[in-house]
Amino acid sequence: MDVGTISLVLMLGLILLLAIGMPLGFASAFMAVVVLFMKFEPALLMNPALWGEGLLTGRPGSGPLNILPQRIYGDVLTSYVLISIPLFIFMAALLERSGIAKEMYSSLNVWLNRTRGGIAIVTSIMAVIMAAMSGIIGGEVVLLGLIALPQMLRLGYNQNLAIGVICASGSLGTMIPPSIVLIIYGLITETSIKALFTAAFIPGFMLASFIIIYIVIRTSLKPEDAPLPEETIAKRLAALAGLTELTEQQQAEKAELLAEQQDLETQPRGGAKWALFGAFINVVFAGFTAALFLRAAFFEYSGSNAANTGEPAFWGTAEYIGIFAGLFAISMVLVFFVFGRARTATGWSMGKGLVPPIVVIGVVMGSIYGGITGITEAAGMGAMAVFVIAVLRGEASAELVWDSLMRTLKSTGTIVWVTIGATALAGAYTIAGGPNYVADFIVGSELPTMLVILFMMLILLFMGAFMDWVGIVLLIIPVFLPIVLKLPLDEIGVFGELNPRHVAIWFGVVFCMNMQVSFLSPPFGPAAFYLKSVAPAHITLTDIFKGFLPFIGIQLIALSVLLIYPPIVSILL
Repeated sequence: MDVGTISLVLMLGLILLLAIGMPLGFASAFMAVVVLFMKFEPALLMNPALWGEGLLTGRPGSGPLNILPQRIYGDVLTSYVLISIPLFIFMAALLERSGIAKEMYSSLNVWLNRTRGGIAIVTSIMAVIMAAMSGIIGGEVVLLGLIALPQMLRLGYNQNLAIGVICASGSLGTMIPPSIVLIIYGLITETSIKALFTAAFIPGFMLASFIIIYIVIRTSLKPEDAPLPEETIAKRLAALAGLTELTEQQQAEKAELLAEQQDLETQPRGGAKWALFGAFINVVFAGFTAALFLRAAFFEYSGSNAANTGEPAFWGTAEYIGIFAGLFAISMVLVFFVFGRARTATGWSMGKGLVPPIVVIGVVMGSIYGGITGITEAAGMGAMAVFVIAVLRGEASAELVWDSLMRTLKSTGTIVWVTIGATALAGAYTIAGGPNYVADFIVGSELPTMLVILFMMLILLFMGAFMDWVGIVLLIIPVFLPIVLKLPLDEIGVFGELNPRHVAIWFGVVFCMNMQVSFLSPPFGPAAFYLKSVAPAHITLTDIFKGFLPFIGIQLIALSVLLIYPPIVSILL
């Protein structure tokens, strides 16, 4: 059977199986078998009595059926980097179930609660921090749905705005390192994962900035979409004051509102608040300079520098001891003679909830970029850092660890099964000649380079609406990437020119941005179902998808920036 027919049957079969609810891993494995029989023994599909007569069934342990296990086991499942995925998931589970994330939200809220749209901005910033810690998407959406959604709805925020901010921001783990999507892409394409992380920094934070800019512009143009806490409290108190007799529940609500109003009135404003924020940042800076001073001193005086290793430790040589000591001394001068001890203590109490996440990010990303560990070891150190913080906070327990391990097992099991099924399908399609057929079809169409890339983007967007990203990266990327690598380099993008060594890295970042859209795309946008699981009963899936629409547009704008100006991924490389 010709490859074109096989490709058509494969696409329609996958969509049909997913539409009837078959898990992606099983659907992919089933279609892998179908592809092999269609290519090598099509007669068996019509006449099973021929079993044992052909290439597939007559030679056990040889032929195409022998290649698939080798591809699944040898190319994917034995990869050391793959171990980082359950470690990152475990870290995210610990963060979700401990009070670290909730306290971080409260600390951010203290600084921005008097800003129009401040709660939505806090939600986006928290999502960025969570993404930089673990790179897990589903947990972020659920956590933000539990913490931020009730708060925004209680304060009278527009429902669509609240939903869109939570789901769009909660899916930032796709782009912001350490992204699991980037890890799988790097594993499949044999691209440096560290380089992918570095390249994704600016696009990821660009997308987060676009979301925050949208919040600021929308709430400025439509203040009713994001009322200030004072406005909401005054309105609710006025409504209660108009009642002749209050029920017990209404009396409790009034007392709560009055307490909240008094708390807002006692909070610092304007310059006083920013001075407190500066004092808090100074304490954090002092802590990091002290840690870096101790690190540099250890590397220098333990003899772990170039004398023994042949390569000086990053920021760990003798000259840095004096630099970090001087910076720490400057911070102490600011504490005692500029901010004052009282203001510093107040600022610290207001912002201390941000310190654990900063420490975790420093451990994970610092380990990678400081040349201390690889991706897998950094994931393990991050998980250990979160657990130690939970112990110090008095929140660690056997129940916490067990629940986190169970979630890790379920999430990892899903990813592994999808990986096995998708790898089998990708292997079967490769054996059948599918990638060459698609490559010849696209290249032979003689379309301009950017139209070829746009055609790929449309396919990825379409598949992203129906399939999980794991299946897409395993099925489509091995087909698309070789085509992209053969395209004329000077015709990729509109402005600037990519370094030839960065083409695979650029396409990986573009792919992740595309998958960012897929998390919100109907009918199977997973972010919608994550949020629905924790949203109030009156919020339907239709309401959630309506809230997505402006944010899908924002994601497409960010994707367009990557296509128009590809060198953006090379800035930090």
